[in-house]
Formats: sequence, structure tokens, C-alpha cells
Amino acid sequence: MSSSEETPQLYQAREPVFPRRVYGAFRTLKWWLMAFTLGIYYLTPWIRWDRGPNLPDQAVLIDLGNRRFFFFMIEIWPHEFYFVAGLLIMAGIGLFLFTSALGRVWCGYACPQTVWTDLYILVERWIEGDRNARLRLYRQPWGAEKIRKYGTKWLVWLLIGMATGGAWVFYFTDAPTLLRDLVTLQASPIAYGTIGFLTATTFLFGGFFREQVCIYGCPWPRIQAAMMDEDTITISYRDWRGEPRGKQRKGEAEGSHGDCIDCMACVNVCPMGIDIRDGQQLACITCGLCIDACNDIMDKIGKPRGLIGYMALTDESRERSGNAPKSIWKHVFRPRTIVYTTIWGGIGLGLLVALFLRTDIDMSIAPVRNPTHVVLGDGSVRNAYDIRLRNMNAEAREFELSVVDHPDIALSMEGVEGQVVLVGPDEQLNQRVYLTAAPGTDEGNARSTPVRIWVSIQGEATRDYRDTVFNGRGQ
Repeated sequence: MSSSEETPQLYQAREPVFPRRVYGAFRTLKWWLMAFTLGIYYLTPWIRWDRGPNLPDQAVLIDLGNRRFFFFMIEIWPHEFYFVAGLLIMAGIGLFLFTSALGRVWCGYACPQTVWTDLYILVERWIEGDRNARLRLYRQPWGAEKIRKYGTKWLVWLLIGMATGGAWVFYFTDAPTLLRDLVTLQASPIAYGTIGFLTATTFLFGGFFREQVCIYGCPWPRIQAAMMDEDTITISYRDWRGEPRGKQRKGEAEGSHGDCIDCMACVNVCPMGIDIRDGQQLACITCGLCIDACNDIMDKIGKPRGLIGYMALTDESRERSGNAPKSIWKHVFRPRTIVYTTIWGGIGLGLLVALFLRTDIDMSIAPVRNPTHVVLGDGSVRNAYDIRLRNMNAEAREFELSVVDHPDIALSMEGVEGQVVLVGPDEQLNQRVYLTAAPGTDEGNARSTPVRIWVSIQGEATRDYRDTVFNGRGQ
């Protein structure tokens, strides 16, 4: 190849997307959902919840230092992580359910990337103007106006990113205390580092990467095809009604063009920069803005609404043949969605039952394996156990340990007189416990004996137990 020949480009440079302002039912719904979700995110750490003098009063708190999670009246301990796992599984199945019924409704309305991108575009529009003004500003050379507007926009974006990162760290410690420490520069370097990282990612993802995150970074567009079928309701263009495109010109026969006048309104409002008239695409997040734009144009030219709308493939074939579409309930309630709903509801019900049946005490036992047993001078056999006692209550309580089923086995605790130990409020205690079988007893002579250790609360009817094994001489 000669030096004069240009090297062919393998990849096309990204064209920035400047969505036009649009009004309509779906745009209004997105505004309300954006306000609702951002309100929850930013305000939740500041909600107070009185749990008594010994517990934090933040309603939602991920207390990593004490390895606990507080959600209003619910407190989750590390050994109860199955609650968190269950909620994550429910979230995944819920995503499958909504995608199966309504397509990428999560991506279009509630995904954090969508919500923050909408907010950043709103700021961009306030400062630079609507689509045409932003395009002109983007194409013009750098000057005082462009520097001023871009600098103002980036500053507001940066402040939003800082608020986003700051709100996130407030979930992990007392929010008012951390805010004071942040302002006085006394907070942990981890807090500043986390805020800085989340500020940068929010600034870049919402301000610059935008649709690229959805197309290239998110795995869900590639997975969604397995969740959708011909009865899934998604956004489609009714090409049998809109084609051939073009305006009706003077002298042309009536009906020589379809309802689509090729105004590009649906393309100009799309935050992903795609043309829905080209059919289903991986980049489409089914946000519904193209529907609002097209309906507005149809109203202006006196054509029926719905050239672009939510429908399923089965409805498309029915409409092509002149039949009415199926009821929306027949699309939503079908075997696949019923199975997802049943699984989702079953997991939720199981978590609720486990939540209400759990006790506020817990015990775990770990036998000491080296050595498995010790023969004392009087011939008795002793086993050692490390027992963890958890008092999941706001008041200190006395825990009593006992072995009921084996009267020849005595229980004692290291450093404690008797069989009662005090555990502080909302704390856990690691205690070395000894079980000793009297000389000549069956438990002492056997290789191993199943033993049940009971724990009860002094002055209360609350009891619990754990099963373990007592190792004897093995004769």
C-alpha cells in the first residue's frame, strides 16, 4: 500500500446524541419516576428510627463495623444473610418477570443509568437549550460562549456526582455525623475515596458515556432475548400503516403514502439515538418517548395515534390481517409470567415466615478438634467447645446453658461461675465451654455421643438449642 493511500477505519467514531424535548404521557411518567427514585436514594439515609439507647437511630444502615444491616424495624445479622440473598434473588426474578411481560421496562424507566442520564440531559437542556441549540454549540469552535456554557454544565454535573457519591456513603454510617466529619475534613480516607470514585463514574456515565453504557457495558440487552417471546409487550412501529413514508404532495393520488411523514421526530427524541422504524434493536430501552413524539405529530396532521406504540408480535400479525389485538391481560398473565410470579411470591412468603419465626437469641457451636477429648486424673472425660452467643435484643440478658438429656455430663464455662453468662445488648459473646462426663459412664466410654446443648434466657420463656457430639475414650 502506498503512503498516499489512507488506512481504512475499522470503527466509526461515536456521534453524540442530543435528544429533543418531548411532552406526553410517557415523558411525564419518566419525570415522576425519576423524582421518586432519586428522592428515595438521596433522602433515605436521613430518615430516623428510634431503636433505643444502645442501637443506631438511622432507619436504613449497613453497619459494616458491627456486621449488621438495619432496615427500619428489621435487624439482619451476618448469620442471617440468607434474607439479603433472598431479596437479591427476588430482584432478579422480578426483573425476569417484568421483562417477560413488558420488555425492557426496567431499563427505560428505573435503571440508575437511565435515571441519572435523564437528570444530566435535563441540566444540559436548561443551560444550552433544546436539541438544535445544543447541536450548534457542539459544532461551533471553542469560544467564550462555549466555554461558559460547557463549564457551567460540567460544574452542575460534578455537583450532582458528588451528591450521588455522598448519599451512597451515608448508608454505611450515621449520616449527620459523617456529613460533619466530611465538612471538617475529619472523615476516613475511605469515605473521601468512595465519594471521589462515585462522583467520577456518575459524571462520566451520565454526562459522556450515556447510551454507550447500555449498548456496550450492560449485559442485560444480550440476556433479555431469552426472557421475551412473541407475547411480550414492547415498542414497535406499525409499518403496514406507516409505509411508504413521505408527505402527501399536491397532485399525488390519495393514499399513495402511509401515515409516517418521515419527520424524524421519533429519532430526535430517542436518548439512544436509534430509529424505531428499523425494527427491534438491542439499543432500544423501550422508554416510550418515541410514542409521545409520534402521537404529537399524528395529532397535528389529523391522523390516528398509535403509529408507534406498545404491542406484542402476536398483536402485530393480528393487526396486519385486520383483527383486533389481544387483551393486555392475556399478554401479562400467561404460563411464563405465572411461573415467575409464583417463584417470586414463594420466595417472598418464605422470607416473611422466616422473619416472623426467628428468635432474638442465637447460638453456634464449634467443637475443639485438637485434642478431641481429654481424660482427667479422676478418669472423667472432658470435651471443649467454642460457643458464640448472640443477644439480638436492645437490653442486656443472662444466657443459661445446660445439657438436659445426659445427666452424667456436666457443663462448665471458662472464667464463669455456674452456667449463666451475661451478654450485652445487641452483642455477641464468644465463650469457651467444657462438657465433662463422669468416670465409668457410657458417654465417657463411647466413641461419640450426640449431645444437645440448650440456651435459655433468665426470666423469659425463650429457648433454643444446638446439636453437637461428645467424644469419649472410644472403647
